[in-house]
Amino acid sequence: MHSTSVPTIRAAVPGDHARVATLLTANALPLDGLPASLDGFVVAEDGDALVGVAGLEPCGDDALLRSVAVDVSRRGHGLGHALVTRVLAEAAHRRIDTLYLLTTTAERWFPSFGFTTITRADVPDALRATAEFRGACPASATVMMRRARRDGAAAHDAAARRVGE
Repeated sequence: MHSTSVPTIRAAVPGDHARVATLLTANALPLDGLPASLDGFVVAEDGDALVGVAGLEPCGDDALLRSVAVDVSRRGHGLGHALVTRVLAEAAHRRIDTLYLLTTTAERWFPSFGFTTITRADVPDALRATAEFRGACPASATVMMRRARRDGAAAHDAAARRVGE
């Protein structure tokens, strides 16, 4: 049984690594390329339990959205949506041009965030060199992309201008 409280979403820290790895493993997601620092990752906690994770792996002006996982007991309540939304905001803040992802199970969920299906050949070489593209995810995984700066940077720039006024 899980808590009925609302999980807290925060930036991941290196001390979260073992719990993130456990959650990813429980969700059959790869650990290859998971950075020890967890820079660009966010986690959801409910008390002492880590119940969600999502990560941003920058590669130049682009990035890989990876390791999106929610504890099975917490699915269906918007936690995955909140985690991905937080990572998309971070991508806009970092001025990432395009986000890419690989999925074997959520190809019908990610379009709600503006992701569209593409081929592996459409992915920049730097991203195809990541552990996820080199083999952590199967060749049968769906590849998706989303232009980030077109909408995210404009909002970020507008907010920055308001702060400076």
